[in-house]
Amino acid sequence: MQLDLAPPRLRPPGLRVERLGIERFDEIRALNEAIFGDDRVIFRLDRDDLTLLLATSASGPVGFKVGYRESATTFYSAKGGVVDGWRRRGVARVLLERMEDEARAMGYETFAYDTFPNKHPGMTALGLAEGFRVTAAGYNAAYRDYRLRFERAL
Repeated sequence: MQLDLAPPRLRPPGLRVERLGIERFDEIRALNEAIFGDDRVIFRLDRDDLTLLLATSASGPVGFKVGYRESATTFYSAKGGVVDGWRRRGVARVLLERMEDEARAMGYETFAYDTFPNKHPGMTALGLAEGFRVTAAGYNAAYRDYRLRFERAL
């Protein structure tokens, strides 16, 4: 018999995650601008299985995640972020788990995301801690940073 000695995952107190419809996309855009200083979340909104998640607390929005169909078997998490005061408190992990649940419910087999480790080292650490595999790496001239692709079976 094997025991799981890992500490239980705790949800930050008062955190709520909801799936939004496209009519509430401006809430995601505003949060993206507050976090990244950029109003462009993704290039196109006409993606199959576009999924918008918003994390809120009693104080208001604290994080988001946006993803969509990349292929018949792969769901791609395109962008997400957490406001400064809520980082390193488990919000990104909760959003990741919820988005994986959404992708699994839609029948996807693989979950993937890209990150820029020099700009966003937390997503690299989270991916490795959660058992994702690095499946691609390369330099992205537009962002002037290295890009890592993480994937995991659902």
